[in-house]
Amino acid sequence: MLSTHPPASMLTPGVAEFIKKLQSKGKHVFLVSGGFRQMIEPVAGAVGVAATDIFANTLLFDDSGAFAGHDVNEPTSRKGGKAKVVADLKSRHGFGTVVMIGDGATDMEARDVPGGADAFIGFGGVAVREKVKAGADWFVESFDDLTSALDE
Repeated sequence: MLSTHPPASMLTPGVAEFIKKLQSKGKHVFLVSGGFRQMIEPVAGAVGVAATDIFANTLLFDDSGAFAGHDVNEPTSRKGGKAKVVADLKSRHGFGTVVMIGDGATDMEARDVPGGADAFIGFGGVAVREKVKAGADWFVESFDDLTSALDE
């Protein structure tokens, strides 16, 4: 599948350039997702984010290759998991300011816990969720808007 649909060809327009710009400015980018690590790793590779900087659910398989569940120890496997990951990263690395960017309510929650993100940017470039739009500190529908803001 990846050979016929490489991740770089399926990215939301502008996301790779935005991440590259952040990294060129010395910003550390993490991918925090309620999705599955095995699906996110190829995307991370396409945008230059290390596999060690992915926080997501891990699918488990038994010795025969049959699906055996998911790793329940991953914080993203439960309610409030993204917020916990962000708070833990902020504490562990001593980040002064953390901004969470996402398209869902669980992304926005990362701002609303003690020690969590300092701001939440809602992203509506794929789907606009009114709750996210209303609750975001800033709402954009294009990564170009975010990349341009880095030049200001």
